[in-house]
Formats: sequence, structure tokens, C-alpha cells
Amino acid sequence: MDSRFDGFAINLEVDDDGAWLAHFVEAPEISAFGDAPEDALAELVVAWEAVKDTYRAEGSSVPVAPARKSYSGAFNVRIDKSLHRALAVEAARQGVSLNAIVAKKLTQTMAAR
Repeated sequence: MDSRFDGFAINLEVDDDGAWLAHFVEAPEISAFGDAPEDALAELVVAWEAVKDTYRAEGSSVPVAPARKSYSGAFNVRIDKSLHRALAVEAARQGVSLNAIVAKKLTQTMAAR
């Protein structure tokens, strides 16, 4: 990650006309063009600084990149009743909590990426 972008991931690609587009992956509306990749990135720095200045001028908090946020480790997700039941049964058979079995499955899925 480029420190100029405060932890936001950057996507850099060339368009059909040969111009380079740089934008934040998490906020694609923050973008810039250039004739070369370095030009697009330099323009993205200018755009990002302008966005931050606008937030500050409005008295709002500047957005924080997901990679730089603090997380509690807790979240709620709605699932189908039959999946909920299947997970609860599997957790009971393994002698662990429903949270533990879901966390294990999520960890395995992420590790497989």
C-alpha cells in the first residue's frame, strides 16, 4: 500500500483510449487519469488531498481505510434458517459453540484464498 493514500488500496488500469486510471478500490469515486501510471497516481494524490480538505472544511471526519480501522471482532449476519440449524448441529456434535464453528469455517475460507 502506498502511504500517500492513507492505507486505501489502489487500482491502476489503462482504458480503451490508452489513458491510465487510478482509483481507490474501496472508494472508486475517488479517481484520476494520466498519460502514464505515475501521472495517474500523482493526480490521485491531488484528488485525495482535495477530498480530505472538503471533509475537513465541512467539519466531517476523513474516511479511514478498512485496513486501518479497528474492529471489535463481533458482527451479526442473517442466514437461512436451515443453514443456521445445520451449523448449530455441527457445532454441538463437535462440542464447540456456534460462534466457534462459524469462526473456524470463515478462517478456513480466508486461508484458502
